[in-house]
Amino acid sequence: MANLSLLVAVLALSLSAVLAADPSALLDFCVADPKGQVLVNGLVCKDPKLVEANDFFFSGIDIVGNTSNTVGTKVTPVFATQLPGLNTLGVAIARIDFAPWGVNPPHAHPRGSEILTVLDGTLEVGFITSNPENRHIRKVLQKGDVFVFPIGLIHYQRNVGYGNAVALVAFGSQNPGVITIANAVFGSTPEISSDVLVKAFQLDSNTVNYLQSKF
Repeated sequence: MANLSLLVAVLALSLSAVLAADPSALLDFCVADPKGQVLVNGLVCKDPKLVEANDFFFSGIDIVGNTSNTVGTKVTPVFATQLPGLNTLGVAIARIDFAPWGVNPPHAHPRGSEILTVLDGTLEVGFITSNPENRHIRKVLQKGDVFVFPIGLIHYQRNVGYGNAVALVAFGSQNPGVITIANAVFGSTPEISSDVLVKAFQLDSNTVNYLQSKF
């Protein structure tokens, strides 16, 4: 019995060691080096001795984005590629400008949750839960309101006011990624077989071919 207790204790200690991980970065920072040639899960670190204040600085989040496009929105990202000091810190932000009735089309971020704050205007926002429920969680937001989109779920924003709208969003990743559903499905390279899309969307082949030509 004593031997069994000792074995359990040793196994528990071993499991704890296996599951152990650094709770935070091992360096003060890892400023991204855009010239780095090594492929890593993130961006290569710049020599700390060459780091300067501008590596942690971004200017321009106050600039109004050009919304004269087909969807009427403009995203201004501030990710590690725009702000090298964000590398390995697990956060990022972006500004989204909306023309009247502009839409940020249904999309998903595979690597980070998103929290949105309305700075001006009125936005309808929503996300879809996973199968099989596929619930549409929707709300209309006013200036000063905050809404969160869970990681990986399809979501959207739409300006439902008659004037311009602006939102500031933050992500739980330095590079949350984005998959815009229509672009990915109908605009992939090489394209998905129309037979697959006909069955998936219950459309005729002419409609599928038209949608693929648009994207």
